[in-house]
Amino acid sequence: MHEASGQDFSRKFCGLGQPPAPARLGTRFDETGAFLPEPGNTVVSHVVPGSDTERAMIRVRDRLRALDPGGHFAWTPVSSYHMTIFQGVIEGRRLPGYWPADLPLDAPIAETTDHLAARLQAFPPIEPFRVRLDQITPHGLTVSGATPADEAIIRGFRDEIAGRFGYRHPDHDTYVLHLTLSYTVRWLPRGSHELYLPALRELTRSFQAEVPVIELGPADFCAFEDMNHFEPVLRLT
Repeated sequence: MHEASGQDFSRKFCGLGQPPAPARLGTRFDETGAFLPEPGNTVVSHVVPGSDTERAMIRVRDRLRALDPGGHFAWTPVSSYHMTIFQGVIEGRRLPGYWPADLPLDAPIAETTDHLAARLQAFPPIEPFRVRLDQITPHGLTVSGATPADEAIIRGFRDEIAGRFGYRHPDHDTYVLHLTLSYTVRWLPRGSHELYLPALRELTRSFQAEVPVIELGPADFCAFEDMNHFEPVLRLT
């Protein structure tokens, strides 16, 4: 994973060349950073509670918050920390390619959850896999398989789920695995990269030294009402 340049940072976090308001403002969260109802489902592995990984993520969150006294981000609760393995459906994205092909686009979210859970019954055993940190960003952690073999297991897992769900996102093969800490509520001021990039480099180095392998629980198919909580429906690993 290459380190972000000042221009990359400004485009993603300062709104360079972007619409006036960040994506998901008014649908996922409001201007105060409070999460709004946005029901859906997903396949995730939660961070092990009380683990070195959770403690390190809390320290990263606290450092990132200290860099932003202006409150430009909405912060997810510690209990929700997870790595997304495969995105299910979500209320604000009823589109072909993001929705089961054999369900109407106006099907209730609860109906799609039941439908997908049924398709995941008797899921084939998946080999254990490990992930490691690639980079800390203002939004959290980008990660990948700890070894090429781990990465292949995860990608194969995603392929199997896509087949059962009946859709394959346009970015399926390039999807960046991640653990979210925050979302942008308001764009950072231009020039913020000068403050953030050195801090992000140091946070990345210290996290990698402290947590060489990220401690994740089993993969679960989960339902959610917003970004505060992901309730397991079916265990997959």
